[in-house]
Amino acid sequence: MSRIVVIGAGLGGLGTALRLQGMGHDVTVLEQRDAPGGRASQIKDGGFTWDTGPSLVTMPWVLEEVFAAGGLDFHREVTLRELDPFYRIFWAGEDRHLDFVRDPGAMQAEIAKFSARDAAAFPGYMDAMKPIYDDGILAAGRQKFDSIPQLLRFTPRMVKLGAALPLHYATSRHFRHERIREAFSFHSLFIGGDPFRVPAIYGALVYLQFLDGVWYADGGVYAIIEAMASALDVRCGDGVERIETAGGKVTGVVTVGGRRIAADAVVTNADAMRVHEMLGTPKPRRPLKPSMSAFLLYLGTDSRFPKLGHHTLLVGSGYRKFIKDVTGGRQLPSNFSTYVHAPNRTEPAMAPDGGDSLCFLLPVPNLRSGTDWAREGDALRDALVADLETTFGLTGLEASVRVEHRMDPADFRDRYGALDGNAWAMEPTLHQSASLRPPNRDKRVRGLYRVGGGTHPGAGIPGVLLGAEITAGLVAEDFGRGAGTHGGGHAARA
Repeated sequence: MSRIVVIGAGLGGLGTALRLQGMGHDVTVLEQRDAPGGRASQIKDGGFTWDTGPSLVTMPWVLEEVFAAGGLDFHREVTLRELDPFYRIFWAGEDRHLDFVRDPGAMQAEIAKFSARDAAAFPGYMDAMKPIYDDGILAAGRQKFDSIPQLLRFTPRMVKLGAALPLHYATSRHFRHERIREAFSFHSLFIGGDPFRVPAIYGALVYLQFLDGVWYADGGVYAIIEAMASALDVRCGDGVERIETAGGKVTGVVTVGGRRIAADAVVTNADAMRVHEMLGTPKPRRPLKPSMSAFLLYLGTDSRFPKLGHHTLLVGSGYRKFIKDVTGGRQLPSNFSTYVHAPNRTEPAMAPDGGDSLCFLLPVPNLRSGTDWAREGDALRDALVADLETTFGLTGLEASVRVEHRMDPADFRDRYGALDGNAWAMEPTLHQSASLRPPNRDKRVRGLYRVGGGTHPGAGIPGVLLGAEITAGLVAEDFGRGAGTHGGGHAARA
């Protein structure tokens, strides 16, 4: 049995800790904040409840496997409810909307509201996404990528499948109507990627939703965090200041309070682009580009807004310029495309009777833009609420607000140590994927491992939990498995 310290009680850190504890290792999780969760935290105020980060559960079998590896039954710990429709999309200035629904025939009928030709193309699109999901998401997402030769062996298959093309371009090979192209390519935006530049492998995010459904956890995603943390030794308010090494090998960590904890191995769920700071080593020679950030507005209202579903996407005018502004610009966007989460559509207890618990997520540039958020935050908030009322018909939103919280790029930096206030670790471009991301197993320091959105395979709940499987497996390669190992396995789906 080895002594292992996990830095950070986010989903990736907790998932890795559960797997390692299930193998029989002695695992301690150190979390700098006063509660576990990291970006997947929760706010409760005035009878309203908001998840601060991820709100949509896909690939639920990944969660089942993580819990089983720690000796837990996921469905005893957490109640999932399937959502259908998955989400609704509105476009500024248009009366029609598009619902993403799980039944293929019903989905074709939704697409046909915009284009009969594109409705007929939907089955072919799904057929094209299946091998990308099987090989690019499922198979590649469950294996380590720690060398360039391995990446070179993997790339030809992705090129042959069209997965290396820009996502929006690849989607346009199937669909002609611009609204349908946008609807089937926006998903990468909410894991930090520009749909016009990220590889088409992210088109499989649509396929996996139809394959395994879209789900809501009673109590919010934070109910998953609580269930994971309750089975572990999680020490909150105990951040790590540095990782100690000797002879090129991890020997332990030193907390912010100066306490030393010896360890055979350290798994860090901190921002992968800042691990060198805890090691006291120079910045990596190859600069990595952090993702964009987000402006999050959590509103508790005394009125209901029936136009909004459980998940709603409000797409403003000038969509392409908006994406260019938030992913690479130096100024705040002048028009808005916003994701809205209204969990009391499914779980009424998330808001008082007659009210709404609303989270608005607006992608914005990270801190490299030079935006002074202390000065600009109020103006952006007011502009966003005004736009929601006038452009998307949420009349009376401002007057109905009773409780309000917000988060901006400076908060991502200060609360989570996110480089440049990024919201989704590093930008998921072709040049920052697989072996070109910081590795799950450090190549220079023995006994040091990474997990989370900044390492392979990437951001999102399934991404970081598949990464937890990889990272825990690498620790097992180096330190062995205990007799208490709990198994789990998932074959590629038809």
